[in-house]
Amino acid sequence: MDIVSALRTFLRVAETSSFSAAAQDLHLTQPAVSRQISALEARLNVRLLHRTTSALALTAEGERIIPMALRVLEAVDDLGDSFGEDAATAIGNVKLSVPAPLGLFLADRVGSLLVRHPGLSVELIFKEDASDLVQDGIDLEVRIGPVSDNGLICRRIGWTTAFLVASPAYLSTCCPPTALEDLTDHACICYQRAGDNRAWSFSDGACDVAVRSTPRLIAHNAVAVHRATVAGAGLSVLSHILALPDMQSGRLVEVMPDFRPTRLPISVVYPSRRNMPLRTKVVLEFLTEAVHDDPLMRASDV
Repeated sequence: MDIVSALRTFLRVAETSSFSAAAQDLHLTQPAVSRQISALEARLNVRLLHRTTSALALTAEGERIIPMALRVLEAVDDLGDSFGEDAATAIGNVKLSVPAPLGLFLADRVGSLLVRHPGLSVELIFKEDASDLVQDGIDLEVRIGPVSDNGLICRRIGWTTAFLVASPAYLSTCCPPTALEDLTDHACICYQRAGDNRAWSFSDGACDVAVRSTPRLIAHNAVAVHRATVAGAGLSVLSHILALPDMQSGRLVEVMPDFRPTRLPISVVYPSRRNMPLRTKVVLEFLTEAVHDDPLMRASDV
């Protein structure tokens, strides 16, 4: 029996309270998961799980073994890391919660990560607001702006770049704004996320200025805001990830380039640094490198 694999399987069963869910995450069959758990119980000479036809629960011994199993697997993962990337293979599913624009950015790049780690799967969750990581089962979450939750580990990985844009069709119907106070006379499109969705912040390079807009449209997803802006519904503040291709093609025009939207920190948060599974470490490093490789998200202090 491969005790390391059996311990990984046991921990995933304990996390999901399901043989079938653990099998799906680990790319195994349900009978294979059951055999690994039975073999581990035989090796340790203890019952780790109570099994019934309708429920699965940890025994007292199962509860006690979890921290020890985590320490063993952390040591194994660290040993693999010490011999280079090729010696350590990430296995299992990682839930990564990201705002929609960054999710699209990562979707274009995640294929290379999955090729390097055939046993890894990534669940991209497009979410604008903060999650309860433990309750929602989120391994990693990207948050834009200040992070106030002191109970989480927070790593800053970059900065946003955004543009105030409109379509040529919209600008042909009105006088383009030349000063921040002109925005009150325009149809504004805002997207809902944590904080005040009606407050836009701009910078001239020396100071930040907050402007309250009067939105004609509020959407809960930045991609919807992007599409409405291209369609001529009004002005919006869009991430460079969404805006740049259309700015380059002429489908969107930057407005007031001397006052660009304030750059905000991009941070990744997770519940704990201790005993982080290798699969999560691998996705965290992929995320950090992908953001850093984009010059419009990179910053000298990251």
